[in-house]
Amino acid sequence: MHQHEIARPAPPRGYVRTLRRQELPLLRDHLLRLDPHGRHDRFNGFMDDSFVERYAAKCSTDGTLVVAYIEDGAVRGAAELHPPEHSPDGLPEIAFSVEAVARRRGVGSSLFQRLIAEARWKGYGALRITTGAENDAMRALAKKFGAQLSFRHGESTGIIDLKPQSQLELARLATAAPAEALRAAINFNRAYWKLVLRMYGWGRTA
Repeated sequence: MHQHEIARPAPPRGYVRTLRRQELPLLRDHLLRLDPHGRHDRFNGFMDDSFVERYAAKCSTDGTLVVAYIEDGAVRGAAELHPPEHSPDGLPEIAFSVEAVARRRGVGSSLFQRLIAEARWKGYGALRITTGAENDAMRALAKKFGAQLSFRHGESTGIIDLKPQSQLELARLATAAPAEALRAAINFNRAYWKLVLRMYGWGRTA
């Protein structure tokens, strides 16, 4: 390699998928492994291990959905989708974290794409993202996905509008994530039969 050439980051060696509820302790392990800079960016300030453990435990019980980047059996990056019931403005909130060993390899974009897909399957129309004022990487990523950020009280806050997808986009998503396509089909069929039963008066309580 010539001196003037710049080494490109290696592509991701892992994969992205949604964690099952029983796997959520992997989120705790990931957050605890974040270096001081990464932990500061994730929580907009330094938080000790006890705080991180309490936070992860809460995520495992409050309905938070976690999309993870997994490499060699460990979660090295995570995207969290927090339910709207726990948000002051009624919008589901999202948060991201990537360990130093997995940065600058497109992991954040992969997590963002999958999380947005999950939010759409859940029927959410918009997402809120809040990040520290010094987290340049996350602000750039949020803008890439359409967030309009505003700075206030040391934080950058933005809303991502989840516009309806075209049929082509849905087809691409179904190809890339067959599990989500199957889930959507199951949900559709369940809703259809509920409607049929209701029309014929079945399934009503006496």
